Amino acid sequence: MNVLITDYDFPDVALELDLFRAAGIDVTTAQCKTEDQLIEAGRDADAFLLQYAPATRRVFEALPRLKIVSRYGAGFDTINTDDARACGVWVGNSPDYGVHEVASHALAMALNLTRHLSFYDRDIRDGKWHYLTPGVLKRPSNMTVGILGLGRIGKRFAHIARETFGKVIACDPYLMAYDFPPYVNRVDLDTLFASADIVSLHTPLNDETRNIVNARVLGLMKPGSYVVNTARGGLVNVDDALQALDSGRLGGLALDVLPTEPPGDHPLVRHPRTILTPHAAFFSREAEKELRSKAAQNIITFARTGRPDYVVIEGAR
Repeated sequence: MNVLITDYDFPDVALELDLFRAAGIDVTTAQCKTEDQLIEAGRDADAFLLQYAPATRRVFEALPRLKIVSRYGAGFDTINTDDARACGVWVGNSPDYGVHEVASHALAMALNLTRHLSFYDRDIRDGKWHYLTPGVLKRPSNMTVGILGLGRIGKRFAHIARETFGKVIACDPYLMAYDFPPYVNRVDLDTLFASADIVSLHTPLNDETRNIVNARVLGLMKPGSYVVNTARGGLVNVDDALQALDSGRLGGLALDVLPTEPPGDHPLVRHPRTILTPHAAFFSREAEKELRSKAAQNIITFARTGRPDYVVIEGAR
């Protein structure tokens, strides 16, 4: 089997190379950004280990030898899964790495917003020194935190947030009632945004969830509420969110992920009520190693058994 590591933003891929070579698998590396680059680099590949490169029908049809695409990450929105299914290409991911890292990052962002830490810091650097400069604070134990998406990370966030916030509510229409922890109240989407003082997003990105945080649901929120997104940048309509910040409907917005990364000179970067981190919620030394090992192991297991460890799409090639 020949593997192409299509692209990566790690300092190196020595870990993956060692795993593949120990399994007797040939591997090459590239930094593909486009479909054309994927097709050119992947002529002899049976498997892709992919991070951000766009894997689409055009790629799959041009590379009949390609059998499996394993993605670095729990999400797989850079792979068109409908196209993969139609072309018989297996898709795998790494759904259970870094759960605590992302949940704790989301909680850190939530606490930062509710205690105005970054806002105080900016005011001090501008020469202001008073506890009221960024506005009035609420007691966290009197606040309701809402969670959109109660999967692995959403559940972990609920578990660690319940000790800080007075009430935890969540919306996830794909979970049965018995899958909700006893300390989480189940609500629908509109009730989530209307009731929560802070909403944390933990859903995948798909046609149903793209721009799910938009002017309509933001308009349901209490004045001065907060939104945290450590999931996928496309969940939030950032233009609508900026308008909500300017109107005071949102008191703050914390984003680890953005529709375009890096954001360049987007107004979000300059807004005084935003907290931004560089798609870093997943990161710890241990989580990165787990992610990379599991993504590579999908292909190693496929070479041995015909099926990856973590299946998103079952293939036929």
